[in-house]
Amino acid sequence: MIRFVFNERKTAQAAAYLLRLNGGRMKYMKLLKILYLADRESLLRTGRPITGDCYVSMDNGPILSKTYDLVAEDPEDPARPWFEYIAPPQDYSVEMRKSEPESDELSPFEIGLLGDLFERFKDVDQFALARLTHSICPEWRDPKGSSLPIAPEEILRVGGRSEEEIERIVRESQDLQLMAQVHTLVGPT
Repeated sequence: MIRFVFNERKTAQAAAYLLRLNGGRMKYMKLLKILYLADRESLLRTGRPITGDCYVSMDNGPILSKTYDLVAEDPEDPARPWFEYIAPPQDYSVEMRKSEPESDELSPFEIGLLGDLFERFKDVDQFALARLTHSICPEWRDPKGSSLPIAPEEILRVGGRSEEEIERIVRESQDLQLMAQVHTLVGPT
């Protein structure tokens, strides 16, 4: 099974980048949809997502699970990287805290992908974008009021990746998890 390492700082920088493109504020459902689509596209193109988050199907389409929790459920914690970049929601919108947020965690490819997806969906209403994800993301399943996990392998399969490619990505994700565990145990070098 593919499991990636969630990078909250990188996720926050990606969200802040999208918010900056949108004048600093956005409905959080729309932000979550664009972040999911960017993660999905990065996974399909490179075998790695941007955020490392877990994917779930919800009534309004697929989302990044931990990112959703940060936006909608977690109390503000100044020690968390997310809240360094993103203010808690008000009126179903979030805004960035810094006028010029860092993007050092993001590669040029990821910044370009986020920018391309923002341009593609900037004029699409959040609810229209949610409905659109039902049709353009064949991995989404109707959870009927709950949530259902989406395996990265399923995204890769519906995206046309071979079983051999998927197995290679599984091995790479396991190596990355191991490296993250070692880094946690021994600290930065």
